[in-house]
Amino acid sequence: MKTGGYERDPVLERLPGLSSCGDAHDPAAASFALLSFNRFIRSFPLVGFLLSLLCLYTWMSLVYFLLRSMGGSSMIFKNRSFTSKHHRAGKSSRSSRKVREGHKKAKMQKESACPPPKRRVLCFHMVSLIVGREQRMFVAHEDVLSRSPFFNVVLKDQFVGDNPERVLGLPEEEPELLSCILEFLYKGDYYPRLIHNKAQDAWELEDAKQDFSIPDGSRSSSSEATFFHPGTGGLILRDTAVYCAAEKYGLGELKHLALRKQGLQSGIPIDVILRSARYVYDNTPDSEYRLRAHYLAMIIRTRDIFKDSGTMQFEMEMGHPIFFDLFVAMCNHLDDLEEMSMNH
Repeated sequence: MKTGGYERDPVLERLPGLSSCGDAHDPAAASFALLSFNRFIRSFPLVGFLLSLLCLYTWMSLVYFLLRSMGGSSMIFKNRSFTSKHHRAGKSSRSSRKVREGHKKAKMQKESACPPPKRRVLCFHMVSLIVGREQRMFVAHEDVLSRSPFFNVVLKDQFVGDNPERVLGLPEEEPELLSCILEFLYKGDYYPRLIHNKAQDAWELEDAKQDFSIPDGSRSSSSEATFFHPGTGGLILRDTAVYCAAEKYGLGELKHLALRKQGLQSGIPIDVILRSARYVYDNTPDSEYRLRAHYLAMIIRTRDIFKDSGTMQFEMEMGHPIFFDLFVAMCNHLDDLEEMSMNH
């Protein structure tokens, strides 16, 4: 029996669910086979579940293979990071760890090759000062001495580098004067110190004693007003010598302090005043006027005492620049007095 150009097998037609090869393209046969497969799956659900797992495993294996072929799933899902718009992806964690370890190892090797820098240790160098003809020794800190412009220049010129033997000779200096200089550099004053009397609201010298030879008794004198200076062969005012030393060492504050202290002294003999005045002129430059003017004013104020003094006459006969300045100062003083009398 022929149908549509081919024969059907009568045996196969009698078996339900089976057909010949010629029916492979028959739509009715295909739908019948699908219904038979569905009927089989419903009859055996466990087999269907196993087949589903097999298909899922096959699909995941295929995806894993494709990802491995494209560069590795770890780089795409775990270590792919976009640090900036200029970089596509960062390095993997394993590569970054290796790089960090490499940098750390190189840094340790570099630090071991190069010795650590030396710590800066503050050293307070001591300077030995050999002073005067007797070579008395004083010891002071270099940084304290450097506050004086004179010592600052000398220390830089003589002590170059870390020389352990730091000795400075001052053969022309008097030890007592240098002691006052060092006391001022360390404490800001020297003996006798300047003290403020709160009861009288006035300044006075330490350990000062009242001088009752003066009528008002308001002046005081100190037992340390003078000292023996070998260069002059006699006593001179201590504050005058300190003032001249401060001029030498460039200590302006010490000059001001010495001048204030000298103004508080009283009861000084005429020979000490004149000898101290000569010392000022011999140990200060011509531009110095404060202490010189102080002596000239003191002589003029007490001219009644000086005009009858044999010491004053002897000093004037010997001659000294101070007496020319004194003559000029007295002429100016007389002119001032005459002008004042005319105004009145």
